[in-house]
Amino acid sequence: MTAGDDVKARILREIDQDAILGLLRRAVQTPSITTEEARFAWFLHQEMRDIGLDRVEIFDFAPGRPNVWGVLNGSGGRRLMLAGHTDTVDVAGWAERWRGTPKEDPFAGVIENGEIWGRGVTDMKGGIVASLAALATIRRAGVRLQGDVLVAFVGDEESGIPGSGHSDGIKAIVRKIGEGEIPRPDFVVYTEPTGLDIYLAQMGFLIADVTVTGRSAYFGLPWHGVDAVKGAHKLLTRLFAYSDEIWARADHPLLGRAFNLVTAIEGGGYIAVPGCCTLSMIRKVLPGETVEGARGELDGIIRLLAMNEGLQVEIGYSAARDSVSGGRPAETPTNADGVRALAGAIREVTGKDYSIKGAPFWSEISFFIHELGIPAVYCGAGDILNCHTFNERVAVQELVNSVKALALTILDYCGVE
Repeated sequence: MTAGDDVKARILREIDQDAILGLLRRAVQTPSITTEEARFAWFLHQEMRDIGLDRVEIFDFAPGRPNVWGVLNGSGGRRLMLAGHTDTVDVAGWAERWRGTPKEDPFAGVIENGEIWGRGVTDMKGGIVASLAALATIRRAGVRLQGDVLVAFVGDEESGIPGSGHSDGIKAIVRKIGEGEIPRPDFVVYTEPTGLDIYLAQMGFLIADVTVTGRSAYFGLPWHGVDAVKGAHKLLTRLFAYSDEIWARADHPLLGRAFNLVTAIEGGGYIAVPGCCTLSMIRKVLPGETVEGARGELDGIIRLLAMNEGLQVEIGYSAARDSVSGGRPAETPTNADGVRALAGAIREVTGKDYSIKGAPFWSEISFFIHELGIPAVYCGAGDILNCHTFNERVAVQELVNSVKALALTILDYCGVE
């Protein structure tokens, strides 16, 4: 049954801003830099038990690195999952940037001018806290749902720590859903920061690291060598042209155009013909393209030029996610029932029309969409531009609005008895 206005009003009256802020501050004060997620996962495990979820489970996806998930059972209906990642990027340079100010400690959770600051507050402990606060509100209000609400919080989403950042946490959750150990949701909201816009689509990507090898020789007799820097220069020219070519191919309505961005180049260093040069690049992949197809194009360009110039090349793809070469693009239809429920809730809470957008990042909805065939979107409080920076913060009112919107989405999508 669809929730009536009286039920919605009861839910909104139960929203407790002080409790939400207290939970988020405690979350930020529990550091969880990638590979060190365990303490925060156990923190969430206890919070989920305190809320009174019907089942709460924690398990290691890698030694000492746990995921945590739970479910609030309904009487029978559609299942909604709220998901997010527990790990954050590191804090190198944060204390130096804010030395002598209240924000000096990245894990203090300082509230200043209506915003709460700290590492992970936006990316993405705010979304995790909003998910739990929405469930706690429904429990306090005594509302019985028809459908189940699942929560799943995973490690290993962020990059930057050697040997990690392969989405091993979400892979373990998806595997358990596929095997029936975790109930299968019908719709997923991954609460990455979107400013409460709804991101229906995400770009795919691959990162290529190329080593160009020629033959070094004494500088006075350069004809005895094969200049790797000169060869890399020719390769750069071809790669810039390739980026222009794929830019012109298609314009996705939510994600814009594809490109290939060269991000680093290094070579030479001796008073000799340079025998080695390295390049790195990232290729944006649109829905309708494949990561494997993009890899094939890059491989062909690089190897053909190397052959023509008498060079050797090694190509490595260092960012495997849901593809051995990178991360796949993904898209959920605008008319999905979960999108309708979420959009209506945002409009009711904010009084403004929601915005449908494409994510200018890659995260993990593609696992649900491609591996399980489950529609999934991103929606949460916070500005993605502040993530991974010394300015990571979220507005208190936007955070509270995200709790309200998730609670109303649960009522609409799952139904009430």
